[in-house]
Amino acid sequence: MTTEIRRGGHRRRWPTPLRHDGRDYLTTAQVARVLGVKTQTVYAYASRGTLTSARIDGVSGSLFAVDEVDAVARRSSSRPPAGVVERIRTQITLLENDHLYYRGHDATVLAGDTRFETVAELLWDHSTTWDVKLLPARVFRQISALQPPTGRGVDTIKMVIDVLGSRDASRHQRSPDAICARAAGILANSVEALPLLSDKPALDTSLAARLWPRLSTITPTRQRIRLLNMALVLLADHDLTSGTVAARVAASSRGSIYSVVTSGLGALDGSLHGGASTLAYRFLREATTNPTAAISMELEASGSIPGCGHVVYTDHDPRSDTLLTALADASGGNRKVMPTIAGLRPLLDQAGAGFMNSDMALAALALRYDMAPDAAETIFALSRIAGWVAHAIEEYNEPQLRFRPEGVYVGIRP
Repeated sequence: MTTEIRRGGHRRRWPTPLRHDGRDYLTTAQVARVLGVKTQTVYAYASRGTLTSARIDGVSGSLFAVDEVDAVARRSSSRPPAGVVERIRTQITLLENDHLYYRGHDATVLAGDTRFETVAELLWDHSTTWDVKLLPARVFRQISALQPPTGRGVDTIKMVIDVLGSRDASRHQRSPDAICARAAGILANSVEALPLLSDKPALDTSLAARLWPRLSTITPTRQRIRLLNMALVLLADHDLTSGTVAARVAASSRGSIYSVVTSGLGALDGSLHGGASTLAYRFLREATTNPTAAISMELEASGSIPGCGHVVYTDHDPRSDTLLTALADASGGNRKVMPTIAGLRPLLDQAGAGFMNSDMALAALALRYDMAPDAAETIFALSRIAGWVAHAIEEYNEPQLRFRPEGVYVGIRP
């Protein structure tokens, strides 16, 4: 198998690289994103010899070497234009053609049979131990006492991370071993700090199994733990969302992994990000009684339906499709939820609301199994911690303080 390189009308043949998954070559569309130009400009660069177009057997379209693209990017500008944040190259997550991949693996396939912990290690590109030391019981009692009756799971997670960071004298260690060990500790302690709703023992030691009795009073089964694990896997990362960018900015300034996760939670804590699943839960709960009225009320109040549409996906959300399909095959819980989901689809189409996204799927999981209104947001936050840690590991290897967009001053001139 060979790679054909074209230069000035001449052809040279080289051995095909062992990897051509984006680590060593980029597609035309990816090059355009990296350089901040149109695809036509990339073709122009190739015709002028600024970039070298490569063809690899089994891969459609032109490809360009990463190192060469980087060199062009460095020559093009020493600093992004005013208002443009540093472009971020990542090997973690790919969103392409309404598919989601973690380091080249289809996330929907991973969700079917892979533990969340294993997927986290895949994202981190590093293994770790999950048998972590928990905070003393008195600390968990103190955290619980600080929570008001209306407190949310996300608020508990934030407190746990603050406590862990303040007790860790070596929190600024940035080796992969240190970061991943602390990440496992954040996840385990966050789950342990959530109040128990059931005294039924966990079915196994997985994070999903230990999390279930803190979300629902309904008896856990292997099938239900699998559904929760599936949700955790599907939401673990989603490229450069606002929470992930916030986490990477913290990592760029060399904040500890605790600061990185706290930064991500800060951006997630809003109705347009993590809180969107709570809004979808409330909508779906109303829709189980009267779907038409629920849609009308949402459209009148905000002009949109929670849990519908997406800024990246164009036709469907693979995370939602996967989780809702599994929920339809599951047993037990609230029997109204899945028929409501089925009945909503044509109504949402008529209303022009778009397809159901992952927020609706999380809402369906929470409502189906009698979880608290903010349970979907809690699941989302715990899951996304894995992604933020992966991005932190990647960002720690980049030049520090690289996120410094130039402000465009529009105030009173001195």
